[in-house]
Amino acid sequence: MERSRLAELLRPFLAGAEASPQLLDQLQAYLGLLLRWNTRVNLTAVRDPEQIVTRHFGESLFAAKVLAQRSAVEHANTLADVGSGAGFPGLPIKLLMPELVLTLIESRNKKATFLREVVRELALEGVTVFRGRAEEWNGTADIVTLRAVEQFERALPVAAGLVSGCGSLCLLIGEAQLPQARQLLPSAWTWADPVAVPNSASRIVAIAKRAGAG
Repeated sequence: MERSRLAELLRPFLAGAEASPQLLDQLQAYLGLLLRWNTRVNLTAVRDPEQIVTRHFGESLFAAKVLAQRSAVEHANTLADVGSGAGFPGLPIKLLMPELVLTLIESRNKKATFLREVVRELALEGVTVFRGRAEEWNGTADIVTLRAVEQFERALPVAAGLVSGCGSLCLLIGEAQLPQARQLLPSAWTWADPVAVPNSASRIVAIAKRAGAG
């Protein structure tokens, strides 16, 4: 995909800002890897490159912008992406905020192998791929992201348990899932108003902080 087209597709997700040349180069390389691997490993059901850019890269970068607007990254050093799959939203957030130390948590070996290849190809520092279930990861993070996972009702409390004491949980979900999310985490969390994902009928970014966190 031409850099100009990539920049055009991403613009609505970056609050009208222009992606830097470095970010565009990294995303071009990431997209090329994803398209090649997706022919033999089912990384995403979305096959059209432009839809991959908007639905995966764009939404992930938009989540990073919302985290910044909600001051969730002011004192954050670490991010864990639960059920990372093909790396969304964790890797695009890392590309936009390279200072974050990122852990990609993925239980499926082929997808974890792909994630390691992306990290190697893009020469990313401060990124670890944990191949296993989130319950098996012996750590916490200042920001934990969760997007499009199976068994949401089971995965959400697990992801919340990985958030450090003053950290944030960032969900990329359908608007209809928000009441369920609030029910699953009723008292120990304070929810910010959800933000609609651009060019999406029902996708939102929802951020919750532990009650009492700044």
